[in-house]
Amino acid sequence: MEFNVKKLASDAGVFFSRAMQFTEEKLGQAEKTELDAHFENLLARADCTKNWTEKILRQTEVLLQPNPSARVEEFLYEKLDRKVPSRVTNGELLAQYMTEAANDFGPGTPYGKTLIKVGETQRRLGAAEREFIRSASISFLTPLRNFLEGDWRTISKERRILQNRRLDLDACKARLKKAKAAEAKAACEGDAVPDFQETRPRNYVLSASASALWSDEVEKAEHELRLTQTEFDRQAEVTRLLLEGISSTHVNHLRCLHEFVESQTNYYAQCYQFMLDLQKQLGRFSGTFVGNAESASPAAATSPPVAAATLPAVPTIPVVPTIVGVPNTVAEGVLNPNEVKPPASGTRRARVLYDYEAADSTELALLADEMITVYSLPGMDPDWLIGERGNQKGKVPVTYLELLS
Repeated sequence: MEFNVKKLASDAGVFFSRAMQFTEEKLGQAEKTELDAHFENLLARADCTKNWTEKILRQTEVLLQPNPSARVEEFLYEKLDRKVPSRVTNGELLAQYMTEAANDFGPGTPYGKTLIKVGETQRRLGAAEREFIRSASISFLTPLRNFLEGDWRTISKERRILQNRRLDLDACKARLKKAKAAEAKAACEGDAVPDFQETRPRNYVLSASASALWSDEVEKAEHELRLTQTEFDRQAEVTRLLLEGISSTHVNHLRCLHEFVESQTNYYAQCYQFMLDLQKQLGRFSGTFVGNAESASPAAATSPPVAAATLPAVPTIPVVPTIVGVPNTVAEGVLNPNEVKPPASGTRRARVLYDYEAADSTELALLADEMITVYSLPGMDPDWLIGERGNQKGKVPVTYLELLS
């Protein structure tokens, strides 16, 4: 207990002396050893790297997990060195709800079939999101955390040691300066001619003794200054090497950034492909759903136009009534390309944006960047057009085209 009290008193004395020294430096009442310009630039660069790495890390965490409560939970599990429990993504939860709803409404109904199709796509999107989060955490977030919790902590520790070495060095310089001033003053007093007639001639002897004592004090201060200067130079070199390692950190983070972009690109490419597949499925099956609904309700065919107009619009392959000038096969939902004739006016040129595989003989397969002629027939679904390429003809989805003037 006695040792702890002494150590506490010693540490407190060092703390207060250094606090006083800091204050005197701020007020310009004490000299401060300045680092060279290159070293100061390294310090500024390191601080800048640390600050921006923290901001990028935090915002990336928000991007991958927008829920603050979930982020706090993951942080606590990480600090407790426990495995984070698997969490269902929003897409997977939506897929679960859609599947359960389809089972209640009837998986054989048009709405139930569509819910199942969309739910399956949402499940795939959720799985892709989970894989993207896992990949981004490993390839990007982990290296950033390792820098902040590893390399930066080491740099900060060595910087604090260097700061203490500098304070010790400046304290030794001040002590030596005071000792030399006292030695010079004692020497001046010792150079005076003694008056042996005075009643107390011993002052001359005391002055000579004080001069010798201050000479010893100067030698001790110079010796301490040399030792402190050596320690300061050694610590400055260690800190400089660590700070120069920031360049390697930038190279490593650049590589990790490329991996993050690649993971994000793959994720969005998967999502885009999943949605294209879903769009094809909905375009292919929705016409059948509408046809089933109409055939299941004979009264719907004889219902007045006003009632039909109140039904919600469905972006499907149209099942239209017979139109003058258009063969009955089109009205029945089966398109015979050889019997479809382009209108006298209204044809346009279009550039194909993406490859499209025809689902049946009524559709026209497309290749990206090719030019085709397109037009619409009366009563057609606005999401589809008739496309012509030479002697080939068939339905094409509007979303795959860029219509030109």
